[in-house]
Amino acid sequence: QVQLVESGGGLVQAGGSLRLSCAASGRYAMGWFRQAAGKEREIVATISWSGGLKYYADSVKGRFTISRDNAKNTVYLQMNSLKPEDTAVYYCNAGVSYSDVDSPGPGRYWGQGTQVTVSS
Repeated sequence: QVQLVESGGGLVQAGGSLRLSCAASGRYAMGWFRQAAGKEREIVATISWSGGLKYYADSVKGRFTISRDNAKNTVYLQMNSLKPEDTAVYYCNAGVSYSDVDSPGPGRYWGQGTQVTVSS
């Protein structure tokens, strides 16, 4: 059983920054997804086990950075230049599929989610 423990969400003003962390057991490609109120869950960013393969949604390119520290079994999402439209519950995901490197798919393991709210 994979355990994912997220942290780092909160309330921030537009233009601010937050860093999300996800502690994960096991060797998996990882990702961050988000779900805004009334909308479907969408991909944000993914990273392979080695860290050599990364994917970003167009909406966050240039603003968000995904990284990982395998010695600490932790994946990070650094979010800069936050916008009100980034407001959502952010979910950590393990077991991301890179069968299509241009469109990674979610794995079967999900964290409990952490709220990110960006005020205007």
